[in-house]
Amino acid sequence: MSDIEKALQDLRDGKIVLVYDFDDRERETDMVIASQFIDQADIMRMRKDGGGLVCTTLHGPLAEELGIPFLADLFALVSDKYPTMEGLAPFDIPYDTKSAFSITVNHRDTYTGITDRDRALTIRELSKIATMDGGADEKRKEFGSHFRAPGHVHLLRTSEELLSTRQGHTEMSTVLTLMAGLTPSATVCEMMGDDGEALSKEKAIDYAEREGLSFLEGKDVIDAWRSL
Repeated sequence: MSDIEKALQDLRDGKIVLVYDFDDRERETDMVIASQFIDQADIMRMRKDGGGLVCTTLHGPLAEELGIPFLADLFALVSDKYPTMEGLAPFDIPYDTKSAFSITVNHRDTYTGITDRDRALTIRELSKIATMDGGADEKRKEFGSHFRAPGHVHLLRTSEELLSTRQGHTEMSTVLTLMAGLTPSATVCEMMGDDGEALSKEKAIDYAEREGLSFLEGKDVIDAWRSL
């Protein structure tokens, strides 16, 4: 079984896999899990062993159906009233062309929204909307009925063309769920080192071997996606 095949099976089994992007990009390893399977123990593990920001990806078509914008686009729309927002446009990201960040949400059944249980509940329930019956209007109604914003789960929108136009962890993790035949949403968290910097690739590999987790590099994901 190839590394990519093992990682896809691990995702189907509800396990975390590690994905490193590129030496000339963020140079970061993300913990990745299929959103439909996440539970509070996974959030705790991401907090303690990852240490970065826990975010949930949305495939572009689903984000469009739900009417969920890129945050930068939302800021641009309100810049007439709040001109400061125009000056904050993320045009100078050194490794990217556009931020994937979207809005933040909590499920309405959560309390503060930040606990491991609350975040896991928000993420699981959000993933269910992707597979519900009905068109965009029904999904938007369901989304508004069961979620509130702002919240404690950061949403990330994939680029429209996925890995053809952007090769970030948002796209790579979502592509992995698509290749695994799962709901196209992943929950991710950057791995940080004790020195306050991103965990080195070598230490991330050591962690994966010690914990029995799959480790992929960005080129592995891109090659597998392009071979479909």
